[in-house]
Amino acid sequence: MNNETTVDREVPRIALVTGGNQGLGLALVRRLCQHLPEGSTVYLGARNLERGRGAVAELATEGLRSRLIVIDVTDGTSVRDAAAAIRERHGGIDIVISNAAARISPDRDNAAQVRGFVDTNNRGAIRMIEAFGPLLRDGARFVLVASFFGTLTQLDPTLWDRFERPGITLADIERTMDEYVTAVEADKATSDGWPDWINIPSKVGQVAAARIMARALPSGRDILVNAACPGLVDTDASRPWFDNMAEALSPDDAAIDVVWLATLPTGTTEPHGELVQYRKVIPFRR
Repeated sequence: MNNETTVDREVPRIALVTGGNQGLGLALVRRLCQHLPEGSTVYLGARNLERGRGAVAELATEGLRSRLIVIDVTDGTSVRDAAAAIRERHGGIDIVISNAAARISPDRDNAAQVRGFVDTNNRGAIRMIEAFGPLLRDGARFVLVASFFGTLTQLDPTLWDRFERPGITLADIERTMDEYVTAVEADKATSDGWPDWINIPSKVGQVAAARIMARALPSGRDILVNAACPGLVDTDASRPWFDNMAEALSPDDAAIDVVWLATLPTGTTEPHGELVQYRKVIPFRR
């Protein structure tokens, strides 16, 4: 794996990682602290104050300085307050990695966990887009952590236009995900053509949201928006779903390519509006 992180070394950045107190999120904060230019500020976003403080303290023992910001992506007020605080302190932001995600368990019924899962992973991502999109400065990079499951090829073709069609909006994605939650809770999702694993529609919705955000940006500002698949990562969230984790990446290894995507240098024009894994685009529709 190429460990190089490409970044304009002379320009300090303001960066934020949500879900930054553990797992991949903590590794992303660590790598940003290590590789961003001197004078940069890396915000470790955590919904729990004490866990966030613990993560900041852990990085400090490694000689890395991060700054805690409390942000709960399931709470619109919390997301807006965090955005307002960063705007007041810095006037804008250069790097946003929307990483916060809810866990699901194979030991629980889909109906019992789908609502919270979608509220965090999908509505949470849209809350981040809506609150932090207006703060993106020229040259900014916005990365939404998703998965290679987030392509239309994972769905029945009859569902594709719910995620990709001319004029589609973030509100349309929210409506689709809400309808999906209702279908799962009513035990109608399978008959409506949805896959059995609730992670798949959620990931497709995340990637679709990133694509919509990318298309809506004004031209000429050198802002890139992408979704990232970090690969299989050895975390508490992924272990229950996979019998063999021998090929899984550590969080620190998985963070390398995500941070590469979040620090593409000035003048880079692509990828934009794509799902990227291991620095290669995974087509949304094939």
